[in-house]
Parts: sequence; C-alpha cells; structure tokens
Amino acid sequence: MTRGTLSSLDAPALLSLDSSIDVATVFREHGAFVHRILRRLGVHPADVDDALQEVFVVVHRRLPEFDRDASMRPWVYGISVRVASRARRRRWSSREVGAEEAPEPIDPTTPMDSVAAKQASEVLSVILDQIDDEKRAVYVLHELEELSVPEVAKVLGCPVQTAYSRLRAAQVAVADAVRRYRMREGI
Repeated sequence: MTRGTLSSLDAPALLSLDSSIDVATVFREHGAFVHRILRRLGVHPADVDDALQEVFVVVHRRLPEFDRDASMRPWVYGISVRVASRARRRRWSSREVGAEEAPEPIDPTTPMDSVAAKQASEVLSVILDQIDDEKRAVYVLHELEELSVPEVAKVLGCPVQTAYSRLRAAQVAVADAVRRYRMREGI
C-alpha cells in the first residue's frame, strides 16, 4: 500500500480505531442534557451536581459494555434515570437539612420571562413529583426530551406497549393536575 491511500479493506479497521469513545467526549456531548434531565427527574437542586458526577462515573465504568451501534443519548439517559431515583431516595431518607439552597444560575432573559418560566417549571416539577417513577421517566423522556416511545422502552428496559401504557397514564395524570392548578389559580 502506498502512503496516503487506503484499500477498501483497511478503511473499516481505521474507522473502528478512530471511533473510540471516551468519557470526556461523552460528557462534552451529553453533560448539559444529563444536568437538565436530572433536575426534571426530581433531583433536588443542591444534589444535581453530585448526581451528574455519579452518572458519569457509571458511564466511565460501563463504557466498554456500550453497544457502538446504538445511540449514546438513550443509554446515558437510562443511567441518569437510575441515578436520579437513587438521589431522590437518599434525600428522602436523609435526616440532614441543607443550610442553603444552591444558587440560581444567571439567566439573560427579561425578569418577566424569567418569573413566568420559573413558575411554569416549578408547577411542572410539583406535578411530576406526584407521578410514580416509572410513569415519570416515560413522560420526561417522551414529552420533554422528545425520544420516541420505542427508544424510551429500550432505555427503560420495558416492552414498548408498557411504555405506551405508562405514557398515557402519565399524560392523563399531568393533564388532570394542570386542570386542577388552573382552576385553583383562576387561569
């Protein structure tokens, strides 16, 4: 073989060498997503950074098991769901009370936009807290993160019909909670 040319037999071998994935790359590509999803899955704001670190420790440990033909995002989400569940259980069972809440990040939007978005986020968080973990995970993945139901089922390790059933039950629960909130607030 001459320098600078590849035979068709050498290209796949070279591709597999270049397609190695490391934890730093996974973090750069999915860190913001995981941070957002942990919060949406009910991890207390003061615990989100610790849970984020825990997710990527698990990613680091399990990366050799990752199927390179699969999509990375659902795999990372599945890990995030389990870490979020453990973080919520730890906080619930913990007797420790935090001295202060985590500081709010600076937002470049107008104050009115910020207030409205924060109120909507708080209402959604309260509503999602009322839904059991299995339905909540399906709802967040499908409705907020826009994964397809088959992808959700794969991430959560459940049959597709079960994912559809959980999604429908969560949608009904969220719609009922929103209706009750609007009636209470006179909206």
